[in-house]
Amino acid sequence: MNRTAVRHLHAIDLVPALALTVLYVGFAEATAADGQPVYHGPAWLGWLVAAAVGLPVAFRRSWPLPVLGVVLAALTAASVLDVTREPYAAAGLAAYLVGLAEPARRSLTALAVALPVAAGGVYLGEALITPAGDQQDAAGVAALVLLVIGGAWTAGFVVRSRRAEARREERRRAEHVRDEERLRIARDLHDIVSHNLSLIAVRAGVAAHVAQADPQEARAALRVIEETSRAALAEMRRTLGVLRTEGAPLGPIPGLGGLGKLVEQARRAGVEVDLTVRGADSLVEGTQLTVYRVVQEGLTNAVKHAAPTRCRITVAADGETVRIDMADEGPSGGSRPTAGKLPGGHGLTGLRERVLMYGGSVRAGPRPEGGFAVSVRLPVGRERAT
Repeated sequence: MNRTAVRHLHAIDLVPALALTVLYVGFAEATAADGQPVYHGPAWLGWLVAAAVGLPVAFRRSWPLPVLGVVLAALTAASVLDVTREPYAAAGLAAYLVGLAEPARRSLTALAVALPVAAGGVYLGEALITPAGDQQDAAGVAALVLLVIGGAWTAGFVVRSRRAEARREERRRAEHVRDEERLRIARDLHDIVSHNLSLIAVRAGVAAHVAQADPQEARAALRVIEETSRAALAEMRRTLGVLRTEGAPLGPIPGLGGLGKLVEQARRAGVEVDLTVRGADSLVEGTQLTVYRVVQEGLTNAVKHAAPTRCRITVAADGETVRIDMADEGPSGGSRPTAGKLPGGHGLTGLRERVLMYGGSVRAGPRPEGGFAVSVRLPVGRERAT
């Protein structure tokens, strides 16, 4: 809490402090017209007791326990001197802050001391020194005082417990967000490594195959390997920097504008890609990243399991849903993945997890006519709730 707010609360507490002081000055100067015992001591002592009862309340937020102790002592003196005519409101205000601000063990100890002191002072004044009724009446007044102090302390303790639980819940949410962010980074790293290493492996195979027969083609393949490696290293450094630096931004987040580069990389690895994007320009950043990673994973599978081949990708948004449909024709030899050899692993698992984070759905499997298909549906314009 900032200093301005603290000063504001102290100013608010000054109002009941002055009101209680004035009230007890009136009690000290009251007459016996109402039939109640009255104070007969010197005026200065009555004023002193009134000040000790009311003024400390203004400082209850800074020193809860000392204020409760001073107020209880003053109220006990007021009860014995027949100054008190109300059920210890000042003690209730002080007890509330003890329950609210003090550690649980210290707060409970203070309550255990305050209750018998308050009840004893009231009973002593009401039943023994200057009785205004019988012992049953005195016990009733003492019970009312206990209710005021105990109830105020309980209210403060409940508020304190709820605030502590709210802080714990906030920390849990923050930790959950951090864990999800790191999980997202792990998925991104997988996508970066898997996609680029697949391209490198394919082009390295081409280079090795044509090294002697077609040196120019081999050199072109090596250039692709170099470019892909440099791009992958740069993206990995940027992503890993987030893990090393608390709160560091991810930097540019891949989106729909990066699909062209993915297509070009896939073409270099032997996959002819037919990409169509419709109505997706206004997608939010998180959804664009998901679309990018879905397409990246689909192309990685095509390169890894089917190249050379052809692949059709359609990304279409209609205002409510983004549809991503990808289908490759399988290897040129005509074979296709069987149920036991689907291109799954961590790639499609991570893809499903990423899509489910945004409330979407995924279908993936071999096509009857050959090849493999992935179909994703995502809600439009709705970021995942945290």
